[in-house]
Amino acid sequence: MSSVISDTANASQQKLDFMNLLITEMQNQNPLEPMDNQQMAAQLAQFSQLEQSELMNTNLQTINETIGKLNTSFAGAMIVAQYEFAKSLLGQEVTFMTGTDGMTLQGRAEAMHFENNQPVLDVRVTTQTDDGTTESVVSVSLDQIVEIAS
Repeated sequence: MSSVISDTANASQQKLDFMNLLITEMQNQNPLEPMDNQQMAAQLAQFSQLEQSELMNTNLQTINETIGKLNTSFAGAMIVAQYEFAKSLLGQEVTFMTGTDGMTLQGRAEAMHFENNQPVLDVRVTTQTDDGTTESVVSVSLDQIVEIAS
């Protein structure tokens, strides 16, 4: 915001400087050889272009700042949405991928914690082996879940 104020003040100062220069030129010109109208129009056009460029630069800075704020708020909203989704899965039976081999396991989501700012479920899995039944708790990220039992 301060850069916008600074740019605006700078543009105002440049306008004032240009007007002072123009008045000085007109006061000091030879009445028998006045300033060429085309030359004066060209100077005014250059000044107008400069002013438009500065205005466009200010607008682009404002747009960049707004996009940055939107990205920040969107990222925050996504984290909240993921948290709420993970929370809604607590107590539910979920099926999840165990790796890249396509194998899945099923278990009950018992708790939730965060890893790398992402919600992770602690899922209790019961497996049958030749030696009997074993239970373990597996950390499952939301992107591993493929099905939620209703």
